[in-house]
Order: sequence, then structure tokens, then C-alpha cells
Amino acid sequence: MKNSKLVGFLVLVISSLLFIQCTSDPIPGPPGADGIDGVDGMDGQDGIDGTASCISCHSNAARDIVESSFALSAHGAGGVFSFTGARIDCASCHSTKGHLDFLAFGEVDSVSLSNTSPITCATCHDKHATFDFENDGEDFALRSIDPVTLVIDETTVVDFGGTSNNCATCHQPRNSYVIPAENGTGQYVVATTRFGPHHGPQTTMLEGIMGANIPGSEGYPGVASAAHRTGASCVSCHMGESTDVNEGLHSWNPTEAVCIACHTNGVPEEMAGFTEGMATLKQLLTEVVGEEYAVDAEGNPVFDVDGNPVGTGVPVTGLIVDAPSPNRSNEGIFTTAQAQAAWNYMTLLEDQSNGIHNPGYSRALLTNSIEALQN
Repeated sequence: MKNSKLVGFLVLVISSLLFIQCTSDPIPGPPGADGIDGVDGMDGQDGIDGTASCISCHSNAARDIVESSFALSAHGAGGVFSFTGARIDCASCHSTKGHLDFLAFGEVDSVSLSNTSPITCATCHDKHATFDFENDGEDFALRSIDPVTLVIDETTVVDFGGTSNNCATCHQPRNSYVIPAENGTGQYVVATTRFGPHHGPQTTMLEGIMGANIPGSEGYPGVASAAHRTGASCVSCHMGESTDVNEGLHSWNPTEAVCIACHTNGVPEEMAGFTEGMATLKQLLTEVVGEEYAVDAEGNPVFDVDGNPVGTGVPVTGLIVDAPSPNRSNEGIFTTAQAQAAWNYMTLLEDQSNGIHNPGYSRALLTNSIEALQN
């Protein structure tokens, strides 16, 4: 009896041990030897060099030709800075610090004039707004590519679309003098020897605005309708690719190749009849007769209660004259039409394209100004 109980107890203990062994994790043994390596896969296709888009501009080869052409340009030669770079009314476009002030604050800080510098790469270029050039477009790290509000008329915004807006920031008339228009008196006071759109009306001429639109036989084209405005740009015409540092690139001299791409009959040097027309208009302007204006204690022109300028009776011959230097203006009271013709003459002269920027608008300003003085 005792033996059977002992046997039963031993069976129970052994069964328990077997159950524990079956339900417990096995004790791991030592790792086996590494297997043989598999066969290498095929190499993938090489990707695009991550710096390729940078090197296309940021290399010695690219930089050298840019710097060489820039040194020959009016921007880089130094003349625009040496004469006016330290003048508060001029530094916004004739010096680096003045320009940066203008972009940031809309005016030049006089403190900048004490340590200003000529136009350099940093005047127009800063840092890229994006590196996704394929989708966002190339901004060339330009400081100002937004639409431009004109200085001469803050209600007018010009948008050349991207990089050419950087040019328009400076190449526009300054708010120096009021564009002559009929005011009910038929008279206009020229109170400066530098009358006209001071100094760069390229933007407004290309847009076809801000001239004195005298009525005449030649109709005025629609605003922003010129072929150079709709089918070209400042950059595409003036900064073409070239291996000659004297043209295209940062010289801003149009290349022949760029011109004949559209002008298949040859590179135009001027609008037809421009030189002769300008000579005729200037001659007429040297012959007009105005009147000296009376001045107050501070030297300002005097006007009567009706807004008419008060003259002294002393005649003034010539509105545009060549003294003390070419294409200056005499001060005096002139008719509105005479002042408008003078404004248009100086606009066409200062544009410096011989009418090419906007032939239709140039022809209308020139023809109608001549007719106004001849009539």
C-alpha cells in the first residue's frame, strides 16, 4: 500500500516536471556560423549632381566673364557713383548703401552717405528666395523682382514680370517736376535748369506712359502694348549670352544675335526719322519765347489769386538751351504746350534708345510735340 502511494507521488512529480519543460522557452545555444554572402545586386543609375545648378553660376569661369563685362558697363565703370553717389537725392540708385536704404525704407538714410560705396554685385544681388529653380523659376538672387510702384506717380505700378522688375526699380523718372498738363491757365512755370524726367524714363517709355500726351496727328498706342514690352524684356534684350565682354551679359549692350532673332532685316539703330525729328523739335524749343517770373522773398514763383503765374515782363528766349551745358532749360513762364513739348523732348532724349524701346509711343510724342510748336 505504501509502495503504491509512493509510486503515484513520483509519477505526479515527474509529470509536473515534464509539463514545465514543454511549456518553457528553450535555453538558446551558441550562434551558428555565418552563411555565405549573396550575389551583389546591379548598381542603380547615377543621380544628378546636387551642386550642378549652383556651379552653373558659382564658378570661376562663370564669375570671371560677368565681372569683366560689368567693369565695362556704366554701372561698373564708376562714373555714376563718383558724381552723384554721395548725394541724398541720387544715392538711391547711384550707390550700394543708398540703394539698400531705398529698397528697405523708400528713402536714403543720410548716415549712409558718410560711408557709401559704388555699385557692385551686392547692390542688386543678395540671396536666392528658392533653390527649386525648376518649379519656382530662376531669381538670380536679385533683391527686387516684385512689381514696381513708380516714384513719379505712386498710383501707378509697373510689372515687367520677374527679373526685369529689378531694372525698373531705378530706370524710371524721379519725382522731380510735375508733368505739364492743361490747368486752366494755359501756362506752366519752369523753375529749374534741369527740366524733364530726371533721369531714367526707360521703364515708363517701354510701358508707354508718363509723357505729355499732346493731341496731334499721331495716335498714342495702348499702354504696355509695345512689342518690346509684350514679346521681350530688359533682361532678354540687354543681357544676352555672349563670349565678348563688350556686349550682352553684364555690359547691358544688346547683342546682334538677340536683335536679329526678331529684327530679321538687321539691327535697328533708331526709330525711323528719330534723329531728324529730335533736331527739329530742339530747334523749335530754342526759339520759343517765355517770360521771367516774379519771385517772393524765398525765391519761389509768385501766383495771383486765380493761380496764374506773375511775370516781370522780361522775355526769356528758348526753353531748351545748350548753356551752361547741352540740353539744359531756361527758367520762366511758358505756355503749357511749350512745356509739354520740352518734357517730351527730354523724355525721348533721356530714354537713350533713339525711340527703339517703344517706337509707336516715341513717334507720337515726337510728331505731336513738333506740330504743337509749329501751330
